Amino acid sequence: MRKLCEMLKNKDVGAIGIGAMIVFIAMVLVAGIAASVLVQTSTKLESQAMKTGSDTIDEVSTGLAVFDIKGYAATSGNLDKISICVRPRAGSADIDLLNTFVEISDTNYKIVLNYTTGKYVPDGSGQDDVFSADFFPASPYKFGILVLEDADNSCAQTTPVINKGDKVLIGIDLTQCFSSTGGINARTDVVGMVAPEIGSPGVIALTTPASYSDNVLDLQ
Repeated sequence: MRKLCEMLKNKDVGAIGIGAMIVFIAMVLVAGIAASVLVQTSTKLESQAMKTGSDTIDEVSTGLAVFDIKGYAATSGNLDKISICVRPRAGSADIDLLNTFVEISDTNYKIVLNYTTGKYVPDGSGQDDVFSADFFPASPYKFGILVLEDADNSCAQTTPVINKGDKVLIGIDLTQCFSSTGGINARTDVVGMVAPEIGSPGVIALTTPASYSDNVLDLQ
């Protein structure tokens, strides 16, 4: 009888040991899975945070500045053409003008334009008359480019990218955009913007003169 009791006792101890081992292995597996999920989640959150931070920096620092606007008025009494001088803001990333659009409104109509590669002048520094240069598209939805400064030749005809120090003129034929009035009349509020793909737009805000006594006008 004693031997039988000892055998049963040893059998129970072995069963308890196996059960404890199974519980321990299960706990290790659960802990490993939980750790793996936490590591994956933290890695994903870190990657997303870095991307969001980078995008935010681009949005804040990148942008275009409009620092000069000239107009051309022919004998018809309306503003026929407009040239908008733009440059990247301080600290801005490269800006692709191919993915930039221009909005312009005379308070009656709002026109949205984008770049056409057919109207591009690579070096306007030697132009006797900017408004006679061939960068004003005969289209109500397109603008052209005349390059003023581009030390690294980044602003090419098919890839017009501007960066630090670059300055370009954007040419718009207003007789095409506002064909019902043959351009923009005198005493007219003109608003709009030059909006890059990423970053802050350059603002257009002006009032045309009371009369067009000169052909070339300083508007802003």
